[in-house]
Amino acid sequence: MRVGVLQFPGTNCEYDTQYAFEKLGAEVEIIWHKDTAIAKDTDLVVVAGGFSYGDYLRSGAIAKFSPIMKAIGEYASKGGRVLGICNGFQILTESRLLPGALKRNEHLHFISKHHHLKVQNNDNDFLKLLEVGEIVNIPIAHHDGNYYIDEDGLKSLQDNNQILLTYCDENGNESNPNGSVASIAGVCNENKNVFGLMPHPERAMEKLLGSDDGVKMLEGFLA
Repeated sequence: MRVGVLQFPGTNCEYDTQYAFEKLGAEVEIIWHKDTAIAKDTDLVVVAGGFSYGDYLRSGAIAKFSPIMKAIGEYASKGGRVLGICNGFQILTESRLLPGALKRNEHLHFISKHHHLKVQNNDNDFLKLLEVGEIVNIPIAHHDGNYYIDEDGLKSLQDNNQILLTYCDENGNESNPNGSVASIAGVCNENKNVFGLMPHPERAMEKLLGSDDGVKMLEGFLA
């Protein structure tokens, strides 16, 4: 499997992401934001986390204008799989490749800790190795992770099984760290080939570091 990982000025999770997918046996290429094409044999593009362009204006608002994003849009329109993690999720919403928007956390503080998530839908390549209702423990690290979508948009997400993950406690009860609508932590597009989440599965690859629940999540793309 060939994975391309996008790199913008300010990206800081590209090498964590590279490590995670190489650990699973994938071949990984770092793609600079000024590139204008995606290799034809690419099986997955990951828009990695970090602070693209220093999060000026809004998180992801400048990155969406980078040359590579036109290629990402074309790749996704042809069925190519795209995963946005944290800042990558923000970039995908700003680029309108995913519905909704990410805004400042409800309590205005940067959050950095492990947090439990509940799987809401697994009829997709990303979470197909997990069970609906399964709880995973994945790090979060964000200032602008408050997912917003209007009522009509939320109903559409629910009707089309586009809500992937929600925030919860270890027992599966709702536990919302940032104010996100419906405690949403991750969504996909209607075609289920573009995915975005605020938590960092690439940082949950080793039990020694607190959790290896990210392994089963990312393995879905290789299965």
